[in-house]
This record gives sequence, C-alpha cells and structure tokens, in this order.
Amino acid sequence: MRARCLIVDDEAPARAELRYLLSQFDHVQVVGEATNGEEALTLLRSLDYDIVLLDVRMPGGTGLEVASELRTSAKPPRVIFTTAYPDYAVEAFDLEAADYLVKPFDEDRLGRALARALSAGADDDAEAPAERSSHRSMHRPTHGATHRPPEPLGRIPVQQGDRTVLVDDSAVIYATAARGYSYLQLAGERVLVSFTLNDLERRLAGHFFRVHRSHLVNLDHVRELIPDFKGALVLVMGDHQRTRIEVSRRKARELRSMLGM
Repeated sequence: MRARCLIVDDEAPARAELRYLLSQFDHVQVVGEATNGEEALTLLRSLDYDIVLLDVRMPGGTGLEVASELRTSAKPPRVIFTTAYPDYAVEAFDLEAADYLVKPFDEDRLGRALARALSAGADDDAEAPAERSSHRSMHRPTHGATHRPPEPLGRIPVQQGDRTVLVDDSAVIYATAARGYSYLQLAGERVLVSFTLNDLERRLAGHFFRVHRSHLVNLDHVRELIPDFKGALVLVMGDHQRTRIEVSRRKARELRSMLGM
C-alpha cells in the first residue's frame, strides 16, 4: 500500500513544489493539503495519514503546535518538518519528528526523510540497532568493506538555513544522541547535527571521551569529577548550566586510568 501523505504549508508555491517532489516516489500518495494549522488538524482528525509534511510558521497554529497535538492521537502519523527556518530543529525533535528539512531541499534529501519516517514504528521510543545502522549509512558514503575510516577532522558542519557553519571541536562541550542525529552543546546554545554519536566519535579528536551510549564529552570542558558509591563517576561540565553527566562503571575505570587517578 502507498503511504498517505498530508502537505501543510501556507504558501501555494511551496505546496506545489512538495507535491511535485513527492510525485517522484511511487510508495507515497498525497491525499490532502492544508494551508494552516487549524485546517491541518481538521483533516488529520477525519482521515488516518501515514506522513505529514509540516511547515513551522503558519497562521492558525504553528507546525510545532500541530505536532504537539498529534502526539495525543492513538496512532499519530510520522511528522517531517519542512521549513525555511532552522531555529526550531531542537523543539521539532523533542516532539519526536521523523526529520527536519530546511528549504530548499532536493528529491534525494526528501527521499531519506521519507525512508526514516516510514521505517520508524508508531510508538518508537528507542532506536533499534538496525535503524541506527541505516541512519549512519544515510550520512556517510560507503566504499566497500575494506574502506579505512577517515582520520578525525576536528570540525563539525552545522546547517543554518542556506549556510553551513563549521564548528571547531574545541567549542563542543558535549554531544548527546538523538535517534540518528546528535545535539552539540556549545557554551551558550544547543545545535542539532545530522551525525550519529558514533559518527562524531570518529570525526572528533582524541580529547573526546564516550562516557556511555548517549553522551560524548570533551574532557577539556570537564570541571569536576564526582565519584558515587557504585563505582561510577559524575562529570560536571563547563556549560552555563554546569550539566552533570553520569559515566558508566566500565567507562569510569577507563577514564580514571586515562587521567592517572
């Protein structure tokens, strides 16, 4: 069966462009369009959709408000945000969006977003290993089984609208996993990047340490190490919130050895 898709955008040219791009995918069928958040919710209550392509800034309710309302549904559709504004990516993924596309994007990028949306379970609250492998392959070219992993690059590209900003690794305090993506915590802000934590571990230099499956920390920004009675450690980081990150017992032993403790 073809996946039923709803397009939600207040601009007619944007809806036409999305409809054209979606026509390139035989497994997706556009069965509705809405021009604002109120119309979108009306359509979503009248028919079961599989995917919603959702703009952020619209009259009659923002896309974030629509996505938040959908989370109360028994079987919510998968949401792909399509917007000219990169600023809301963190909020979008907090609402469990399948993807966040910043305009302009092409057929290939949309295809990857559709694949993510359709492969994710309706009640997906944790990414399966097979999905993580699939997500990594979307962001990294494959050159065969004997391909040697690249040397650490020390710079992370961050998409900001139609620009790509290169963030130096020294500015990254820690990174957090986010279902095939990652958040980078900088001194005063958190940004989303299209790399898994495994990808970042390969790209960044040796002063980054994987404390457990969900966090990669920059040891240069660790302010305190607090032991607990179970043999683990808690790191106090150098961001404005002085975030505390727990180190697993196995990793705590490795970290103590690295630091000569």
